[in-house]
Amino acid sequence: MNIALFSPNKNPYSETFIRAQKERLSGKVYYYYGSGDSFRVEGEEKNIARLSLFQKFCERFLRKPTRSLRATNIAISLKKKKVDVILIQYGNHAFDLLPVLQKVSIPFVVHFHGYDASVNEVVKRANQYQEVFRQAAFVIAVSKKMHQTLLELGCPSDKLILNTYGPNPIFLDVQPNFEKKAFISIGRFVDKKAPHLTIMAFAKALKVHPDAKLCMAGDGVLKNACFDLVKVLGCEKSVEFLGIIAPEEYRERLQHVRGFVQHSKTGLNGDMEGTPLAILEAAAAGVPVISTLHAGIPDVVIHEQTGLLSEEGAVEDMAEYMIRLLNDKELAREFGSAGRKRVYEAFTMKRYISKLDKVLLQAAESA
Repeated sequence: MNIALFSPNKNPYSETFIRAQKERLSGKVYYYYGSGDSFRVEGEEKNIARLSLFQKFCERFLRKPTRSLRATNIAISLKKKKVDVILIQYGNHAFDLLPVLQKVSIPFVVHFHGYDASVNEVVKRANQYQEVFRQAAFVIAVSKKMHQTLLELGCPSDKLILNTYGPNPIFLDVQPNFEKKAFISIGRFVDKKAPHLTIMAFAKALKVHPDAKLCMAGDGVLKNACFDLVKVLGCEKSVEFLGIIAPEEYRERLQHVRGFVQHSKTGLNGDMEGTPLAILEAAAAGVPVISTLHAGIPDVVIHEQTGLLSEEGAVEDMAEYMIRLLNDKELAREFGSAGRKRVYEAFTMKRYISKLDKVLLQAAESA
């Protein structure tokens, strides 16, 4: 089976699920990345969306729409590669690709992830995805909350598949020792991950455990504000900003911390998480998770069994949960062990890719 995998960007650091799909899906995967006037296939130099001289003539003198001409070029590439099925990352990217999809008789599957199903302006611009839902063979949601949201937008229930990510198997081999009184957080510094609220909660926990540490990995628009907040709260010696780190370094650090922390919340524009992969990876490593009752997080983390979940914005509660794990290393070990068992039974990468393979095959056979 030949699969065309579409994404608006090439290998952004936070989209490890795309790398997993490229490497693990059955069949031959052609990775198309880009948008607008720039589309490329991984391993090939040519910008397939670039207009030829003849197309430029048609555009200028025959008034052919540029968007249609670019769509034609991408459609030609798909046909040359004898693509059987198309997998598109993000609902809004699928909406933008409709001119291409309408030129080929190739079934496609749309994979939603988070902001594309929740940000008000994104959903509105895509006309609530009505045409995407109508044309798609299947639509994939990564959390129960997202599944319900897409149903409410009008996605037919027989097309909608719930398939939560799985962590890289390397995290299942971590042997945490819980020795350090430290927490780790990894993710983009953006509103929905609310790193500032994590810092505020940690600052409160620090008053009880002044020797505790918080390591924060990632980058984003709120990072400078978080630097300032740490200074204002007087805890700059206790908070370490790691920048963007590789999965291998994250795995290494998980061996020594007391827990993973992230105060996810719904942004003012409606932006929500799907199911955060970093949380799945921490749970797979046997590290307890302290987070919030947000989006797909409660699908993975069971409060008081595999971790501790507060309401969004409940900084005092999150601080109390941090103190509990700092007080009790054995509780952290107990939660972590139960979390790893849960991931192993219900959220492995093998299960995720296997289900995705079946969906793509079923879509291809429906052509």
